Amino acid sequence: MDRRVGLKLMLFDCWRLLDGRRLITVPWRSQRLVAFLTLRGPQCRGLLAGALWPDVDESHAQASLRAALSALNRKAPGVIETSNGDIWLADVVWVDIDEFQRHADLVFSGEATVLTTALHDPSVVGGDLLPGWSDGWVVLERERLQHVRLHVLEAWSRALVERGAYAHALEVALRAVEIDPLRESARRSVINVHLVEGNLADALREYERFRVMLRDELGVGPTKGMTELVRRATRADRFEHVARCANQVRDASANKL
Repeated sequence: MDRRVGLKLMLFDCWRLLDGRRLITVPWRSQRLVAFLTLRGPQCRGLLAGALWPDVDESHAQASLRAALSALNRKAPGVIETSNGDIWLADVVWVDIDEFQRHADLVFSGEATVLTTALHDPSVVGGDLLPGWSDGWVVLERERLQHVRLHVLEAWSRALVERGAYAHALEVALRAVEIDPLRESARRSVINVHLVEGNLADALREYERFRVMLRDELGVGPTKGMTELVRRATRADRFEHVARCANQVRDASANKL
């Protein structure tokens, strides 16, 4: 759904609501209300109150919901809309996770434009969803978005390699490794950049670092596919070294003649 930029809601890295450049401060329970509607979509009042305040009886939950709505309408009118007992986030609110998901879909379809200027834009490369929030509905969505984010970063690294933007490709790949150090496809992205650049020593160091970490953390090793990738590169490098030596010997013999 297209949303007119005006009110901006950021849920990556921390909860923030902006009206232009002005930061809007709302109470904690109003923040939870907005976040829940953003992640779960429109809700009826009864179910919404029970989901946000599951540890109190229905009357107290409904009172908390009314207080959250009242505070939100005072501080940020127009963020929430209601009708016939239903509550939802207003269409005029731009949300960073919606923008990130839209960009992710473009990346996976091959239609995204790879811009190095967007490497630090959370709405493009994602972020940590509401860090510190322990609600089950946040934790589940955080895990889902993290997997999407990792796939986006890996795909973006490959696209940057194809463009020859190796420094940026490495930066993106390393960010994926930072998010999940035990993810093999993320490590493979890093190794691939090193190999394409011809930095075999860096590729081998990265592979060995990953192999030791897997052994210490999980008691397993890298997959055969990843190991073979490094072995092929090593054999190719040795072949090129032998070929260079043979050429030098041939040239030296020719000069003597």
